Amino acid sequence: MNIKERILEIISSPLYTPITANELFELVMQGEENKIKEFFKCVCEMEEEFEIFVSKKGKISLPPENLFVRGTFSASTHGKFGFITSDLGEFFVPPALVCGAMNGDKVVAKRLSHSSKFYGKGNEVEIVAISERAVVEFTGEFEGFSSGGKLFGIVRPDSERLDFVGTIVGSSVKAQTGDKVVCKITKYPLFEGDKVCVKVIEALGRHTSREANYRAILREHRIPLSFDSEVLNDAERVEKEPICVGNRTDLRDKIIFTIDSESAKDLDDAISIEALDDGYILGVHIADVSHYVRAGSPLDSEAMARGTSVYFTDKVVPMLPPVLSNGVCSLNGGVDRYALSCFVTLDMAGNIKGTHICESVIRSCVRGVYSELNDIIENGDSSAFYAKYRHIIGDFHKMLELYGILKRRSDSQGAMELEGDEVEIVLDGEGHPIDIMKRERGESERLIEQFMLCANRAVAELMHKLGLPCVYRVHENPDPEKIQAFSFFASGLGVDTSSIRDAESITPLALSRVLDSAREQGCADVVSSVLLRSLMKAKYLEEPKGHFGLATKLYCHFTSPIRRYPDLSVHRILKAYLNSKLTKSDISRLSKFAQASARASSDNELRALYAEREIDELYKAIYMADRLGEEMDATICSVTSFGFFARCDCLCEGLVPIGSLGGGFYFDERRLTLSSNRGAFVLGQRVKVRVVEANVVTRRVTLELVDYELSKNGESERSFNKPKVSHHASHRSGKGHSKSERRPRHQNRPSKRDRKRRRR
Repeated sequence: MNIKERILEIISSPLYTPITANELFELVMQGEENKIKEFFKCVCEMEEEFEIFVSKKGKISLPPENLFVRGTFSASTHGKFGFITSDLGEFFVPPALVCGAMNGDKVVAKRLSHSSKFYGKGNEVEIVAISERAVVEFTGEFEGFSSGGKLFGIVRPDSERLDFVGTIVGSSVKAQTGDKVVCKITKYPLFEGDKVCVKVIEALGRHTSREANYRAILREHRIPLSFDSEVLNDAERVEKEPICVGNRTDLRDKIIFTIDSESAKDLDDAISIEALDDGYILGVHIADVSHYVRAGSPLDSEAMARGTSVYFTDKVVPMLPPVLSNGVCSLNGGVDRYALSCFVTLDMAGNIKGTHICESVIRSCVRGVYSELNDIIENGDSSAFYAKYRHIIGDFHKMLELYGILKRRSDSQGAMELEGDEVEIVLDGEGHPIDIMKRERGESERLIEQFMLCANRAVAELMHKLGLPCVYRVHENPDPEKIQAFSFFASGLGVDTSSIRDAESITPLALSRVLDSAREQGCADVVSSVLLRSLMKAKYLEEPKGHFGLATKLYCHFTSPIRRYPDLSVHRILKAYLNSKLTKSDISRLSKFAQASARASSDNELRALYAEREIDELYKAIYMADRLGEEMDATICSVTSFGFFARCDCLCEGLVPIGSLGGGFYFDERRLTLSSNRGAFVLGQRVKVRVVEANVVTRRVTLELVDYELSKNGESERSFNKPKVSHHASHRSGKGHSKSERRPRHQNRPSKRDRKRRRR
């Protein structure tokens, strides 16, 4: 037991009475008086970390219960105030008590007493320590000059949540005023208004250019575009290993095939089926990535650090080097591949009766494509693609039967399917956005989704039954208060919310019934959007806490190890079980690995998600910058205290500021409306808008109303304000590129619908 643990053990005792540090030393360090320096150093560190409380008289005790709050600081726009999210809830930090904290910092805060002038609702705190800085680097616009090979001047951060201007010190990077630069903070503020010193480490180009803003997003979210030589050498070495059956199950003579988008090249799942008298055996064969990415190797360290492949509008940043992701790990047709095969026995109602997992060698007999199989489903043997799939068509029809069974079971359990438009941004030959299109999902996409969900559930249930550590995919039960607020909003649209009237009735099935009612009312998109914001975010955990959205108690990710590290982690744990009898020491080691993997995977998933979203928003802002002054039909998709967001029929969103509405409107938080004595703007309402501004740097689009009808009295009003052009907007001449000029989608980029089902 170390010194810190001894101190905590003593002062945590119910019999302990606060004593001074000298008295505590005699009590803690009996027989070790020579460690006096180590003891007092430990006491000072514990006081700085607020793990102990030292009174004015110098007596040591545990901090008063709930006096100190530990959590993550979220700065408001312009960073003037913020909130701390902690295990004890959310706390407000007044502007004067931010004390130099920046957005994302891990902080310690002290709750304010009733006598404080900042005390209000009782959740106010003062930041007293910053335990971990989140902002190490940032991007911004350089203003200054170069002299003697050194930069002088300031940098204004791009992020509206960073409320400072960085003073440049010791930078030798070449840049001009108006360039976007990457800066590293060399001195943080010690108090409100203190100077922030930065060093410019890279110039990205002109501040308003598409390429500079693209690169800035990648830097901000720490998305590396290349692999270092050590990782590449490791990948090339393992890729050369010959494939041999050995102790694996040889499945090369079995009808196994992949189904994916036409452009995908990293194929990590294949399927097979066997019909029984009383059910089916579904085979889900997943690339055995863990055979190549071994624990502790440079490849493994890199994969864990990246956590996931990242899919942008025009490129893919893979988790693994392409020699693996597109090569020996990909289940390409007609070649031998290592796999981890999961055979799930199902009855005629879709219930899992047994699960068997083995290491295997497979050979996919056909490279299935969604669009082609959808055409066969629609047109049968008259399809132009029928000949390609003739030898597997019998098995495919059995799969369609099983898909129907699994879908009905899923629906009966209440698994939620939220509405939403999937979009594809089409680029011309120069990388400029020229069109935004809505995607449609066919039956073959839904079939693969159901089969992968089934395999993921079966693997999680098997690992839990065997007592194995696991990286679970967890979606916790929603907050009853948020669901009740959602219920109030939905019922105002005429949706039947009787199934969720009390906290005990909030189940996936009950919410699915609300969504069904919303579809009948024709407002499914709006209701789904509000419900999604009312639910918890899915994450990875080493302990099973259920998946609310899928209506299942045990769930993990097993089916995409090329693209996701948690799947690779599950494979590694399973293979450890398959290849040897695990000792208590092995279980302990694998449990620690599962915990580390879950934590890193959750963080990396969010990082990738935010980067993908911001790249899409960048291209949409550029697209709308070409359409300044144009009028568009739109639907109100979000309402806030500062205006409402409208989604144009071209699938781009923009803000209609409350100040442009003529006054008299106020935000009704319960009904999610902007109301006045003349009527209200409500979610789902159709309006006509004009594009006023498109800011490429902030990736925001501003709209103004042209024609609308208030929901209360049907009164129509028009607006003919002239559009204003942002100095940040990117302008292009020559709109209306022909379809022949469009750049084809990246050949290794799965569609968004594929990524969505893989994230579940």
